[in-house]
Amino acid sequence: MNDHNSSISTKNYWSKRYQEQNTGWDIGGPSTPLKTYIDQLENKDLNILIPGAGNAYEAEYLFSKGFKNVHVLDIAKEPLEAFQKRVPDFPAEQILQDDFFEHQGNYDLILEQTFFCSFPPLPETRKAYAKQTHELLTKNGKLVGLWFNFPLTGEMEKRPFGGSKKEYLGYFEPYFKINTFEKCYNSIPPRMGNELFGVFVKIN
Repeated sequence: MNDHNSSISTKNYWSKRYQEQNTGWDIGGPSTPLKTYIDQLENKDLNILIPGAGNAYEAEYLFSKGFKNVHVLDIAKEPLEAFQKRVPDFPAEQILQDDFFEHQGNYDLILEQTFFCSFPPLPETRKAYAKQTHELLTKNGKLVGLWFNFPLTGEMEKRPFGGSKKEYLGYFEPYFKINTFEKCYNSIPPRMGNELFGVFVKIN
């Protein structure tokens, strides 16, 4: 399967999930760890990307706090259209229907929330994610977010996909300085003990 067909297949898969409201990852608001991180950000001019944004509650929260340069990206149009209706003042040109792995741009901060765990957990794809986040970030830019901390089962359809801290570091250490990557202390109750919170700074 070539990259174009793979991209179409991925888009159709996620569109179907949203059409069927098969969105168990959707917690109805910004996750507590990312909300806590956002609350300590002072620079409202940061250029921020949220890939695989889905219903993009973190973007809505950022926008409500005065962050104007927030970009939401998803391969499926359904969640982006729902987001635009929910947050009508959000700039339409910052709502991006695109394949993250083909996306081009420059961002100071990329927020990770259930995107990494959504695509098949092949080593080459996870390496491609680390490389792509590095390329999209500006000098000293940060990748900040949550990664699921439970073993992979070998099942390639049952999302979310997990992994281990050691595995993840293998992907990120070539590209990032690891500021913190620890078990999350303020996860929502259903995810308590199963999330790692990471702050990675781009190595230039």
